[in-house]
Amino acid sequence: MDAIVRDRDILGGTPVFRGTRVPVQAMFDYLEGGETLEDFLVGFPTVSRELAVSALEEAKRLLLERA
Repeated sequence: MDAIVRDRDILGGTPVFRGTRVPVQAMFDYLEGGETLEDFLVGFPTVSRELAVSALEEAKRLLLERA
């Protein structure tokens, strides 16, 4: 099951974590800003650690496929 979903009815199709309305971009913004994954998870308690790690793995796979 994919951790990241897009649905026109949820935030206009913005990629979000499955089962939430939390944009995946929020996690990347935290990480780019020097925050930790733990900081992100505290700020967005509806996203589980497992879901966040799965999303990072999906992003990694997609990047490596395009490289």
